[in-house]
Amino acid sequence: MDFVKATSADLTSVRALYRDVIDQTPQLDQHARWKHGLYPTDALFASFIEDGSMYLLADGGTVVAAMAMSMGQEEDYHEVPWQVDAADDEVAVIHLLAVRPSRQGQGLASRMIDEAVRLAQDEGKRAVRLDALATNTPAQRLYASKGFQPRGRQNLYAENTGWTDFLFFERAT
Repeated sequence: MDFVKATSADLTSVRALYRDVIDQTPQLDQHARWKHGLYPTDALFASFIEDGSMYLLADGGTVVAAMAMSMGQEEDYHEVPWQVDAADDEVAVIHLLAVRPSRQGQGLASRMIDEAVRLAQDEGKRAVRLDALATNTPAQRLYASKGFQPRGRQNLYAENTGWTDFLFFERAT
């Protein structure tokens, strides 16, 4: 399997992967609450691809997993009591981690996280951070198994979730 940075030619494959995740993942309405047309959107995929922060795991030409990874954090992460004292540009943030439903349970999400940590280390980042819905217990178990520590909880508004609790996680690099 190849871990690669997505290009504009991959937009259709990226869209198809997330559509499959939305349509075929059991309990997605509880765990991620992704919804067609609301989140994630084609514009968001295109933005991540354009700025070089969308990564794919491909098996025989088929995209089996994807994630976006920002090499910096946004202001909405400032209120969290992080363990690692780091400036915004000293942090990498994982977004939109997804695995094709037919390939879930095969360690692909774990591999994507390992690749994200490696990329962050290569870029000299001091920590990798992410957030998840408080109801997304499978993701929380995965992050804990990869050395991420829970660092806070906030009630935030998003178009696809309304007001809901998000948990924030961090791993020093």
